[in-house]
Amino acid sequence: MRFFSDFTKEVLATGILITFIVFLRIILARLIRRYAKISAIMEHRTNLVIKYIHLLINILAILGLIVIWGVQKKDILFTLSSVTTVVGVAMFAQWSILSNITSGIILFFFFPYRIGDIIKVHDKDFPVEAEIEDIKAFHIYLKTADGERITYPNNLLLQRGVSIIKPKPSNTEFTD
Repeated sequence: MRFFSDFTKEVLATGILITFIVFLRIILARLIRRYAKISAIMEHRTNLVIKYIHLLINILAILGLIVIWGVQKKDILFTLSSVTTVVGVAMFAQWSILSNITSGIILFFFFPYRIGDIIKVHDKDFPVEAEIEDIKAFHIYLKTADGERITYPNNLLLQRGVSIIKPKPSNTEFTD
């Protein structure tokens, strides 16, 4: 019982933070799902973005708990700088993976193409004209008129000019 009397503020602040984090995760997940439904974005892409946002919220929650429980600032900065250095060196070698993940998130919110659209990628070395079969976190799957399947990285899709040759027909019926 001495623990609770000595650390009443910290225990209450931790409870409030955890409650806030749970509600924040639920609310953000619902908002993202609503946006995805309005934008007709596929569910697996929606789940991927929700997973990334939950990871960010969890990291912020851990930082909040560190501050609440009074870990010394110099210890926090030393640990963060060490972790950042290790992650930075590892990610420098894997920059294309990080670039594709970031591109996948950008494409989730601002993607003008849909599955079934026929697109032309204006790349001087490897021009592509194909139908979008699937959109993933790191790449999209394309199928050419010859039946060739191409995996195209998301970051290149943002860096190259892309024309929509034939968009997927809308399922909406118009009546007078």
